[in-house]
Amino acid sequence: MKPEVITTDRAPKAVGAYAQAVRANGFLFLSGQIPLDPSSGEMVAGDVGVQARRVLDNLRAVLESAGSALERVVKSTIYLTDMKDFAVVNQIYAEYFPEAKPARATVAVAALPRGAAVEIDMIALA
Repeated sequence: MKPEVITTDRAPKAVGAYAQAVRANGFLFLSGQIPLDPSSGEMVAGDVGVQARRVLDNLRAVLESAGSALERVVKSTIYLTDMKDFAVVNQIYAEYFPEAKPARATVAVAALPRGAAVEIDMIALA
Protein backbone atom coordinates (compact mmCIF):
# COMPACT_ATOMS: atom_id res chain seq x y z
CA MET A 1 0.00 0.00 0.00
CA LYS A 2 1.38 3.38 -1.01
CA PRO A 3 1.38 6.08 1.71
CA GLU A 4 -1.11 8.90 1.07
CA VAL A 5 -0.22 12.50 1.94
CA ILE A 6 -2.95 14.38 3.83
CA THR A 7 -3.27 18.17 3.59
CA THR A 8 -5.86 20.69 4.71
CA ASP A 9 -6.22 24.46 4.66
CA ARG A 10 -7.77 24.24 8.14
CA ALA A 11 -4.30 23.73 9.64
CA PRO A 12 -1.02 25.56 9.00
CA LYS A 13 0.77 24.58 5.82
CA ALA A 14 3.95 22.56 6.24
CA VAL A 15 6.89 24.95 6.51
CA GLY A 16 9.52 22.39 5.61
CA ALA A 17 10.08 19.11 3.81
CA TYR A 18 7.26 17.19 5.47
CA ALA A 19 3.52 16.53 5.15
CA GLN A 20 0.82 17.59 7.61
CA ALA A 21 -0.02 13.88 7.84
CA VAL A 22 0.45 10.59 6.04
CA ARG A 23 -2.07 7.72 5.88
CA ALA A 24 -0.50 4.24 5.72
CA ASN A 25 -1.75 0.76 6.62
CA GLY A 26 -4.83 1.98 8.49
CA PHE A 27 -3.00 4.64 10.49
CA LEU A 28 -2.56 8.40 10.27
CA PHE A 29 0.82 9.79 11.23
CA LEU A 30 0.48 13.49 12.03
CA SER A 31 3.53 15.72 11.94
CA GLY A 32 4.20 17.92 14.93
CA GLN A 33 2.14 21.09 15.08
CA ILE A 34 3.24 24.31 16.72
CA PRO A 35 0.78 27.11 17.55
CA LEU A 36 0.48 28.71 14.13
CA ASP A 37 -2.74 30.35 13.01
CA PRO A 38 -3.85 28.46 9.89
CA SER A 39 -5.04 31.63 8.15
CA SER A 40 -2.00 33.82 8.66
CA GLY A 41 0.74 31.27 9.28
CA GLU A 42 1.83 33.38 12.26
CA MET A 43 2.34 32.29 15.86
CA VAL A 44 -0.68 32.89 18.07
CA ALA A 45 -0.22 35.46 20.82
CA GLY A 46 -0.59 34.22 24.36
CA ASP A 47 0.70 31.93 27.05
CA VAL A 48 1.35 28.20 26.82
CA GLY A 49 -2.35 27.48 27.40
CA VAL A 50 -3.37 29.52 24.36
CA GLN A 51 -0.60 27.84 22.39
CA ALA A 52 -1.67 24.33 23.46
CA ARG A 53 -5.27 24.97 22.38
CA ARG A 54 -4.15 26.21 18.96
CA VAL A 55 -1.90 23.17 18.51
CA LEU A 56 -4.70 20.76 19.44
CA ASP A 57 -7.20 22.59 17.20
CA ASN A 58 -4.71 22.33 14.32
CA LEU A 59 -4.24 18.61 14.92
CA ARG A 60 -8.01 18.06 15.13
CA ALA A 61 -8.39 19.82 11.75
CA VAL A 62 -5.82 17.52 10.14
CA LEU A 63 -7.50 14.44 11.64
CA GLU A 64 -10.92 15.52 10.45
CA SER A 65 -9.65 16.28 6.95
CA ALA A 66 -8.48 12.66 6.79
CA GLY A 67 -11.84 11.33 8.03
CA SER A 68 -10.59 10.60 11.55
CA ALA A 69 -11.04 12.28 14.93
CA LEU A 70 -9.37 12.91 18.27
CA GLU A 71 -11.22 9.84 19.61
CA ARG A 72 -9.19 7.70 17.21
CA VAL A 73 -5.77 8.93 18.39
CA VAL A 74 -3.69 6.05 19.77
CA LYS A 75 -0.41 7.85 20.58
CA SER A 76 0.82 11.40 20.98
CA THR A 77 4.00 13.11 22.01
CA ILE A 78 4.09 16.53 23.64
CA TYR A 79 7.25 18.61 23.42
CA LEU A 80 7.65 21.43 25.96
CA THR A 81 10.42 23.98 26.25
CA ASP A 82 9.70 24.25 30.00
CA MET A 83 8.42 21.34 32.10
CA LYS A 84 6.92 23.93 34.47
CA ASP A 85 4.21 24.22 31.79
CA PHE A 86 3.29 20.52 32.12
CA ALA A 87 0.28 21.01 34.44
CA VAL A 88 -1.33 23.68 32.24
CA VAL A 89 -0.80 21.75 29.01
CA ASN A 90 -1.94 18.49 30.65
CA GLN A 91 -5.19 20.12 31.82
CA ILE A 92 -5.96 21.50 28.34
CA TYR A 93 -4.96 18.22 26.68
CA ALA A 94 -7.40 16.37 28.98
CA GLU A 95 -10.24 18.64 27.76
CA TYR A 96 -9.63 17.40 24.22
CA PHE A 97 -9.56 13.76 25.36
CA PRO A 98 -12.36 13.48 27.96
CA GLU A 99 -12.90 9.72 27.51
CA ALA A 100 -10.59 7.84 25.16
CA LYS A 101 -7.13 8.80 26.33
CA PRO A 102 -4.30 7.79 23.99
CA ALA A 103 -0.87 6.60 25.01
CA ARG A 104 1.39 9.62 25.43
CA ALA A 105 4.88 10.84 26.17
CA THR A 106 5.85 14.34 27.26
CA VAL A 107 9.41 15.51 26.87
CA ALA A 108 11.34 18.68 27.53
CA VAL A 109 13.31 20.13 24.63
CA ALA A 110 15.82 22.95 24.40
CA ALA A 111 13.85 24.86 21.77
CA LEU A 112 11.02 24.57 19.25
CA PRO A 113 10.52 26.21 15.85
CA ARG A 114 9.60 29.90 15.88
CA GLY A 115 10.02 30.08 19.65
CA ALA A 116 6.92 27.98 20.38
CA ALA A 117 6.45 26.73 23.94
CA VAL A 118 4.67 23.51 22.86
CA GLU A 119 4.53 21.12 19.93
CA ILE A 120 2.47 17.94 19.65
CA ASP A 121 2.47 15.07 17.13
CA MET A 122 0.03 12.16 16.92
CA ILE A 123 -0.70 8.73 15.51
CA ALA A 124 -4.35 7.84 14.93
CA LEU A 125 -6.49 5.17 13.35
CA ALA A 126 -7.42 6.21 9.82
